[in-house]
Amino acid sequence: MRTLAKNILLLLLVLMPDWFSGAAPAREALAAAVTDTEIRIGNVMPYTGPLAAFSTIGRTEAAYFEMINERGGINGRKIKFISYDDSSDAPTALEQTQKLVETDKVLLIFGSFGTPGNLAVRPYLNQRKVPQLFLASGDEEWSKPEKFPWTMGWQPAFRAEGRIYANYIQASYPERKIAVLWQNDQFGRDLIRGLQEGLGDWARMIVSDISFEMSDKSIDTQVDLLKASGAEIVLFDGAPAMAALAIRRIAELDWHPVFLLDNTSASIASALRPAGLENAIGVISTSFLKNGGDPAWKDDPGMKDWSSFMEKYYPDGNKEDGTALFGYAAAETLVQVLRQCGDDLSQENVMRQAASLKDFRGSILLPGIAINTGPDDFRPIEQMRLVQFDGGTWQPIGDMIESAFVGSGNK
Repeated sequence: MRTLAKNILLLLLVLMPDWFSGAAPAREALAAAVTDTEIRIGNVMPYTGPLAAFSTIGRTEAAYFEMINERGGINGRKIKFISYDDSSDAPTALEQTQKLVETDKVLLIFGSFGTPGNLAVRPYLNQRKVPQLFLASGDEEWSKPEKFPWTMGWQPAFRAEGRIYANYIQASYPERKIAVLWQNDQFGRDLIRGLQEGLGDWARMIVSDISFEMSDKSIDTQVDLLKASGAEIVLFDGAPAMAALAIRRIAELDWHPVFLLDNTSASIASALRPAGLENAIGVISTSFLKNGGDPAWKDDPGMKDWSSFMEKYYPDGNKEDGTALFGYAAAETLVQVLRQCGDDLSQENVMRQAASLKDFRGSILLPGIAINTGPDDFRPIEQMRLVQFDGGTWQPIGDMIESAFVGSGNK
């Protein structure tokens, strides 16, 4: 009995450090997240609610991982992609993320949509050291590795996009009156902040600044006020459905301002076509992805693969939908990270590899754009180009633009 008690005591002494540090539960979670045959990945998307148009991102990612699994998976392991609906509600996003981590035992959270929801879950994921990778949001908060080493964005920053528009206005339309119509949340505020910073003293040319809510059914009143301001340039920053309403109302008023449309809503399928393609002629935006409906890419290997993918794995999707392209390109980036991990699929190595991408040129990124990251550089895509809609597709304007800028939390 004395020997047995001694052995039990020794075992307790060995295990106690793990219990107190949380290492034992962490090892159990990792063992469930990664097996010899499976890698569990979590995601939260607005499959319902006012931003449900963006759920195409999650659907495309699910289809992409299905394709990868059919081709043998990642080093022999199949991806189990678990995606839940948050209806664009931040508390629900946190609840669903906790479920993914604590119940579903996912290795990482990938590509969850939206700024408020991702902000809500960031402290929780960083505390638990769960990678929060390649978010579907351009907030600059995702590039602060010194404070949040487990969170990394993917697309160019909204604020940087605002500065690009400011530079374009200064070069092409100096001293013209500017109006801004923006979604009343952090997404909308970030782009306006970049616009004001980029304009500098010329910010005085902003003669009207009006917001709207995601839940609004009409923005006719706001557009009417913008026209009454005498503005010659309109910058819109909001969701695709609202962009369609704004473009259509401007056409109804027979008003012809220069119309700048945020990249997030620059989808032919979900914004321009509902607005009326003839009404959208001349709209200007930014891009970092090839256009699925552009005949210029008909012989491009990456876009041929994209077309085949959509036909086989997502036949209900729209090849012209920019959100589908976004999901495909983001998933391609994650697969690159997982392949770099080899057999070391610890959460630490996932973040290490995510921060070690060197000149990765995704198959549907625009030529000249490469993904590069580092321990102090959590902004994978830092280049964009201006584009203009000609009634059928987006046409490039000028050269590629470095969207990075000096600011808090950025290199």
